[in-house]
Amino acid sequence: MKDRSVYEQLNESKPSVLALLDPDRISADDAAEVAKFVCDNGVKGILIGSSLLVTPSFDKFVQSVRNNADCPVILFPGGSHQVCAHADAIFFLSLLSGRNPEFLIGEQVKAVFMIKECGIEVIPVAYILVESGNFTAVEYVSNTKPIPRVKSEIAVAHALAGQYFGMKYVYLEAGSGALNPVPSEMVKKVRQNISIPLVVGGGLREYDEVMKTFNAGADFIVLGSIIERSKTKFKDIMRRL
Repeated sequence: MKDRSVYEQLNESKPSVLALLDPDRISADDAAEVAKFVCDNGVKGILIGSSLLVTPSFDKFVQSVRNNADCPVILFPGGSHQVCAHADAIFFLSLLSGRNPEFLIGEQVKAVFMIKECGIEVIPVAYILVESGNFTAVEYVSNTKPIPRVKSEIAVAHALAGQYFGMKYVYLEAGSGALNPVPSEMVKKVRQNISIPLVVGGGLREYDEVMKTFNAGADFIVLGSIIERSKTKFKDIMRRL
């Protein structure tokens, strides 16, 4: 794993599924078991992060996942306090769809010296929040409005801006606990207009939804809540891909 960057490993695995593990919803004691489970079922990377992060066991959680995963472990931070040396890499997110400067650049500036000290790989990501049909935690915490589901052209414009900024991925996010996933038509139009990999997450609970999103052009799909709610359903989705 050390002879190639995490970015290279992920790109060699696409299209593929990434697991999102929330330390506020999975205990540090269960982290090892969950990490083994998702890896055994074929995920190509594990993201770790939370919109809020109330657990005091974040470092322990990340270390436990890293010690029990045979794929890259990547921080997916909801703020500058979610940095840890035990991970392989960090998605350095900028919430381009919002207009709150704290999540465009403020939290990132707070985090940079800790990231540098940790020495983990940095992967710049254009993070774009999409309306999901309900009010999600990331909307509340970031104090930003999502892009309307019917406004694909706005999503395309933000995705292209991220690419032109030099970011390595575009991430279309419906949000944890989303009522609906990112519309496949939006995924398709973004894919047609960018040349960097496209990640899509939030609200994906059924095999048909996952396949529809892949067929629309997603390079990576992120599954999170389904792992917590039904390991049987998650396992079935992964088996059928």
